[in-house]
Amino acid sequence: MKHRVPVPPPSSLCIFCGSRFGSDPGTRDTAVQLGEFLARSGITLVYGGGGVGLMGLVANAALGAGGKVVGIIPDFLLQREAGHPALTETVVVRNMHERKLQMFERSEAFVVLPGGIGTLEELFEVLSWRTLGLHNKPIVIVDQGGYWAPLATLLRSIVDRGFADASHLDHLAFIQDLGQLLPTIAAMPRPTGFEKRLDRV
Repeated sequence: MKHRVPVPPPSSLCIFCGSRFGSDPGTRDTAVQLGEFLARSGITLVYGGGGVGLMGLVANAALGAGGKVVGIIPDFLLQREAGHPALTETVVVRNMHERKLQMFERSEAFVVLPGGIGTLEELFEVLSWRTLGLHNKPIVIVDQGGYWAPLATLLRSIVDRGFADASHLDHLAFIQDLGQLLPTIAAMPRPTGFEKRLDRV
């Protein structure tokens, strides 16, 4: 019988989340708890560099607990005074495309908190890259208060209606409790050499 080789915890996690607080106070609490958890675990927080909304809360919590925080932010957002003024490292890029690439390259896995259109766009980009076999980094969605339940339903429907393989649902995981985060990341499959199936005409 083969023994599973233990997967070391990630040294850096990319967090996708909203630039607003949202209407559920529990979402704010989760953002703070996640920042503190990363700092206690010695995991570098990589995020979009904002000092607003959930982004600002998770960064402040990590910094306040002694953690390392790297922000990747386009110059135009700095000019709007949306950046965080006191990160461990701030990387200023030219546009949103460079921002997402830097966040991807500096992270070993992705964690998604509640957010809006920008958060969805970031999530779907790394998920799309995963389905194309461009990376095998884990993607974990923190379904605080059931916020992401409609997304889980949509993804299952995409598979059921034949627009994605069932295996694509293994590319990301939904959790409700932050205590599940590192065990979930460690348990997620990391295939290599995957090639997406296409329907030829």
